[in-house]
Amino acid sequence: MTEMASGFFVTATDTSAGKTVFSSALLSALSGRRFSVAGYKPVAAGAVQTPAGLRNEDAALLRRHSSVSLDYEEINPITLEPPIAPHIAARSAGISLSPDLLAERHRQLAGKADIVISEGAGGWLVPLSETENMADLAVRIGDPVILVVAMRLGCLNHALLSCDAIRGRGLPIAGWVANAVQHDMLR
Repeated sequence: MTEMASGFFVTATDTSAGKTVFSSALLSALSGRRFSVAGYKPVAAGAVQTPAGLRNEDAALLRRHSSVSLDYEEINPITLEPPIAPHIAARSAGISLSPDLLAERHRQLAGKADIVISEGAGGWLVPLSETENMADLAVRIGDPVILVVAMRLGCLNHALLSCDAIRGRGLPIAGWVANAVQHDMLR
């Protein structure tokens, strides 16, 4: 873990839980309190080809809510086209996902903003390679973790398992967010 936190690492119980909406709101709130802020989406799977290259909607939203001017590649250094698990998309593209390199990109970004909000892909243990996962990247970054919980049947189990796994890696949980993704949920 780093000596001093540079921000927060946002993860979730699973994909489509609301990490980007929450991260964007947090960036806006912190910017409103006069902090310089930057969003960081180290790996994004699910992108479209544009004249400027591959672009991911989540990373673009984080960029819009960052208060410092950054190139797209600073916010999202690895953009993968198919919306599938990052390690599979990277392998198909002939790319190696290195938590060390992605953590170094985070350190560079942290030198440009007071607070960096890093957003993982999928959930806490999404693989980046055969041997490393998103948790390995979060540990290298060293920031406290915010868990976004997709409120649906089974979410208590997912949230408790995720919290145990986060604490098991030695990172503090700064908090959790309940996101109502299933509007007809009974309770």
